[in-house]
Amino acid sequence: MAEARTAAERPVLTGARATMDDPHFPAIHLRPPAHWVNDPNGLVFHDGHYHVFFQYNPHSARHADMHWGHFRSADLLHWEPMPVALAPTPGGDDEGGVWSGNAVEADDGSLVAFYSARHPDRRHQPVTSAVSYDGGTTFTKRGRLLIADPPEGTTMFRDPFVWREASGWRMLVGASLADGRGAALEYASADLERWEYRGVFLARPPHPLPGGLTTEEGWECAQYASFPGGAGAVLVSAWDPKDGAQCAAVWPGRDRDGEFVAEDPQLLDHGPDFYAPAVLPAPDGRWLLWAWIWEARDEEYVGAPSTWTDEMGWAGMLTLPRELTLGEDGSVRQQLARELLALRGGRRVTATGTAHPDRPSDLGEISRCSDVTVSLERGGRLRLLTSPDGGEYLDIVHDAATGEVVVDRAHASADPRAKGGARRLPAEGRHATLRIVFDHSVAEVFTASGRSLTLRFYPLGEGPWRLQAGASGVPSAAYTVAAWDLAAPAPAREEA
Repeated sequence: MAEARTAAERPVLTGARATMDDPHFPAIHLRPPAHWVNDPNGLVFHDGHYHVFFQYNPHSARHADMHWGHFRSADLLHWEPMPVALAPTPGGDDEGGVWSGNAVEADDGSLVAFYSARHPDRRHQPVTSAVSYDGGTTFTKRGRLLIADPPEGTTMFRDPFVWREASGWRMLVGASLADGRGAALEYASADLERWEYRGVFLARPPHPLPGGLTTEEGWECAQYASFPGGAGAVLVSAWDPKDGAQCAAVWPGRDRDGEFVAEDPQLLDHGPDFYAPAVLPAPDGRWLLWAWIWEARDEEYVGAPSTWTDEMGWAGMLTLPRELTLGEDGSVRQQLARELLALRGGRRVTATGTAHPDRPSDLGEISRCSDVTVSLERGGRLRLLTSPDGGEYLDIVHDAATGEVVVDRAHASADPRAKGGARRLPAEGRHATLRIVFDHSVAEVFTASGRSLTLRFYPLGEGPWRLQAGASGVPSAAYTVAAWDLAAPAPAREEA
């Protein structure tokens, strides 16, 4: 079985266009050099390393034959590719795929991975586990199911999330209930082997979210993060029985005797291409988060034929690591992990000025992998020009009427297979202060208030990228922009 490698290595592929020649292949976002990637799994700090496992098809760019791929890092910057951690067992309970779950460090120092065992003859996905005594390099499956059957009245059941508390271990499993509610079901254990069903931790009917989205009636990848003072947050991936994966939502609230008392839900990320977030408790007390960034071209996540992704030989990536916090108002907030500042190289742009509707300001060239900070007065616009003639561009606008931040990819690609449309971030007041990471075909946008928006775009222009400041709906708009090159450090294995 081929070993996964970091994106920075970019080898020539057999049977697909070389990723080193693919202008849309990311430079700093985690993924192997080929094939399919989706949910991050098994996020854990163990034996001095951050471990990121992920759903991975080692044979094609289709959603099928799920394995667990694996990277690890001592510093969140240098990522070492590891052998594939888990694979389906022919004739076993997981012969249909080793699907999503998480991992913990057990009392004996071993690493225990919990996952959904998919089988073609079974509608639900039982929970099982595997143990590693060599830091996640190899795993031994336990040989039987931990939780074989879902509770009565459950119509969907998958994706365990286990965490330690003073009284023992707890587990959430994503579910949908027969009465139409999405749910996170709770189990408890003293030894990670015998699990007792404790009931519904949180269940809610579909609830509206920004952008016409809802929390849906099925929840995947249910996760729990605790914060000082007894506060907590339940993260779920909203799944529709007919339309599949939709968005990621989060409920802040409090855990009271095994039942989560929730406040109103939030959209965790306001972009169209973010799903299956997973959290990791870092040794310094932070909560770190990764999610799946899917494709926005002619590929469908369920594995439908795709001329574009099949030709390129890869699909999907993971977000950059984020820090998850609670604001003073109890809302859940995100920013990029502070370690990523070390990826900044040369400063390309330093600009302050005032833009006018009829006189856009050219700010200069940036690389295809850049870290950009920007402050836009209401009505201001930052445009990323990706073709020499200006026909391809991605717009980021501070809406003059609403104060929202609008990210519009309607003109971001000349290829008709690329998805368009615009998404909005909540109002930011008179000035919107943003941090944006561009990485070839992905943009991760963060506001100063901790909101995020993630989207894919596929420019075909071969010229250098440029930034431009403009204005719309106002006579003028002030701006301040800075941009740095970003570069992945040499792979950890090469430093040893």
